[in-house]
Amino acid sequence: MLKPTIGCEVHCELKTETKLFCGCKNEFGGDANTHCCPVCSGFPGTLPAHNRKAVEFAVKAGLALHCKISEFSKWDRKNYFYPDLPKAWQTSQYDLPLCIGGYVEFELDGEKKRVRLNRIHLEEDAGKLVHDGGISRVDYNRCGVPLIEIVTEPDMHSAEEVVAFLTELKSVLKYTGVSDVKMQEGSLRCDVNLSVSESENGEKLGTRTETKNLNSFRSVARSIAFETRRQIDLLESGGVVEQETRRFDDNKGIGYAMRSKEDAHDYRYFPEPDLLPVVMSAADIKRIADTIPELKDARIARYTEKLGLPDYDARVLTEDKDVSDLFDGVVKLGADAKKASNFIMSEVLRLAKSQSSEDVELKVSAEQLAEILKMSAADELNNLAAKQLLSFVWGTNVAPRAIAAEKGLLQSNDEGEIKAVFDRVVADNPKQTADFIAGNDKLRGYFVGQIMRASGGKANPKIINSLLDKLKN
Repeated sequence: MLKPTIGCEVHCELKTETKLFCGCKNEFGGDANTHCCPVCSGFPGTLPAHNRKAVEFAVKAGLALHCKISEFSKWDRKNYFYPDLPKAWQTSQYDLPLCIGGYVEFELDGEKKRVRLNRIHLEEDAGKLVHDGGISRVDYNRCGVPLIEIVTEPDMHSAEEVVAFLTELKSVLKYTGVSDVKMQEGSLRCDVNLSVSESENGEKLGTRTETKNLNSFRSVARSIAFETRRQIDLLESGGVVEQETRRFDDNKGIGYAMRSKEDAHDYRYFPEPDLLPVVMSAADIKRIADTIPELKDARIARYTEKLGLPDYDARVLTEDKDVSDLFDGVVKLGADAKKASNFIMSEVLRLAKSQSSEDVELKVSAEQLAEILKMSAADELNNLAAKQLLSFVWGTNVAPRAIAAEKGLLQSNDEGEIKAVFDRVVADNPKQTADFIAGNDKLRGYFVGQIMRASGGKANPKIINSLLDKLKN
């Protein structure tokens, strides 16, 4: 039976202030060709200069991914002719990369898996081709942006494994702070190398294809399904799989060939004569290692052991660093850990996760969320009002209490006021009242709902339930 064997090349743009070999701003967006200069635009006679921070970020990512850091690495020219590469070569690393080996571990269907890394090397990004109305234009703003290419071994055999691997990899990179890993902005892109064969141990693999520039987990999964089926159908019908570079059209759900797949010798690699090698001492590596913050596994342990959260809560909260940071901030401001966890998992993530993106976008501060939780704990807000208040403060810098007062969300704890509404509802529902007193406790929810509605949602449910208990007695 034919099955796929898959490896990935993941390109991750680094979050430096400037580009890799010049002083141009490293920033997403902006008008076309406004973040470029003679160096990154490939003008003859210009010379590159190292961005030290980019090298440190690459080493930091390598250490977090269990790589061996090379004490000596060098730059190479990868030659190819394409409009988005103005120099006609890409400054990259070939035979002496910065980071060697490493691995990513993740859990899938209750089973721990490990994907080995072959290498991580540092290189410059290319520009961007914009196709519109039959015309192609080139935007060089992205040209020269520092990125790391993370190359895996062919250790995966399904779309589910690849997505789980990418999810964990993205999480680690974001925790280190080396990248914002925003897939919708191209900060994280994936090339999928795939072949099908009957080999169980990887000794005899089929001819591989490479599907390039996949920028969402959904595209990765769909492209793998399409390419696996295409290769199997081709082989079973007596055809031959060609080694080629492919693209995947996410709108149509199909892949198509771009060009024959190059081998290393086709790029005519040779050492970059205009850049010195990168030499890392043991002290340099230790200094960078000391800057690695608390990573996901350490946070899970802290949440379960010190804060007493269930393992499930801890894993959900730490899937994204921004969510974990928000939780930490709220707890530091005095919120109960479990109540904060419940509210973040149910309400905050509901607003933060978009249908069109795998990225989480938080638009509430720790201070705002802590105030909402504090008001809820003090019975100033009921559950519904707390949810509504979150949506009102989302994307603003307004204090929650001010909005709660303006929108009439503050809960009434005046027992006399609630008793007057309670008596009116009881009088208006004689049959339900008689049945409730007779022992039909299922009507409790009916009365709570009626009284909440009659009070404009402001009555404290605890007081309502206390009055219902007194009515039965």
